[in-house]
Amino acid sequence: MAYYKTIDGKKYDGELLEFADAAVAGAGDGRISLKDAEELLGKVKDGNSYTDIEKDTMAYIRDNYKWTKEADAWFRTEIRKWASTK
Repeated sequence: MAYYKTIDGKKYDGELLEFADAAVAGAGDGRISLKDAEELLGKVKDGNSYTDIEKDTMAYIRDNYKWTKEADAWFRTEIRKWASTK
């Protein structure tokens, strides 16, 4: 796995993108579930900072992947709360 993945000339976090790809490719309905969102947030928080590349990557994932309504609402709330402390 590459640490970074470049899409349209912009660098993104490769691990987060790979996780999102795996989440939507799984046995479910092709959407990021609440359980997936919880794991994704854990991966973002692992370095205890919210880098610009992570922010860009999460914006890309929110815009380009399908989420369940519950997962989307939960993730947006939790990332906002956590990021405000960084």
